[in-house]
Amino acid sequence: MHRTGLARALSKSGYCSRSSANKLILDGRVRLNGRVVRDPEKPVRRGQDLIAVDGQRLAAAKKVYLVMNKPRGIVTTALDEKGRDTVYSLLPESQLWVAPVGRLDKASEGLLLLTNDSEWGARIASPEMHVEKTYHVQIAAMADEALIRRLTAGVNAASGDRATGSSGDLKSADCLRVKRAAIVRVGKKNSWLEIVLDEGKNRQIRRLLATLGIEVLRLIRIAIGPLRLGDLPKGKVRELTQEEKAALDQAML
Repeated sequence: MHRTGLARALSKSGYCSRSSANKLILDGRVRLNGRVVRDPEKPVRRGQDLIAVDGQRLAAAKKVYLVMNKPRGIVTTALDEKGRDTVYSLLPESQLWVAPVGRLDKASEGLLLLTNDSEWGARIASPEMHVEKTYHVQIAAMADEALIRRLTAGVNAASGDRATGSSGDLKSADCLRVKRAAIVRVGKKNSWLEIVLDEGKNRQIRRLLATLGIEVLRLIRIAIGPLRLGDLPKGKVRELTQEEKAALDQAML
């Protein structure tokens, strides 16, 4: 019999976030099989035990899959200790609870997926699935083919040296590389690159370029797997179509 903690069961149902579930339980607003439970880790038999919040029986929420065009200056989190605007400020008040799939840092923009299907979201974000993420990156440098070769070869962020190419080195946290890179256009003082990643190290593109002494001016995610940002206006959100969801599912096979 599969069991999970009460707070996790609430979160998995799509009712709320894990942190919100913890608070509901500690406040005595959650009943398990008719009894108030104040332990967020209380084991629950999913599919058998009855959970109620404020007297209302918990039902599995409809699965929701959203795509957002995240603007710069917005953080990808539910609550921000610094009081900054979050991606949740862009969602309608009537929206069922959803969680971001992966992250875009405050200065980055573009395509962001949100869902209450936590298992699906974890698979999309997992490096093991190798779902490609495509970015357009403006840099304060004149791009050339030597830079493209350096990006794909990889560098060691700790030492600044070229990656050795050994499997252990390439998998280390300090080794940063891209799957593919190409020059989109070159101006008089800056350039645009298209960069494709199939892993998800923290601030990977920014750290890689910083190691090479190159400043990132803008970073826009334009695609996740087959899903393109397209003409979705900045700050807007929409549901994935059935065809888009199916294409993303196929990309994980």
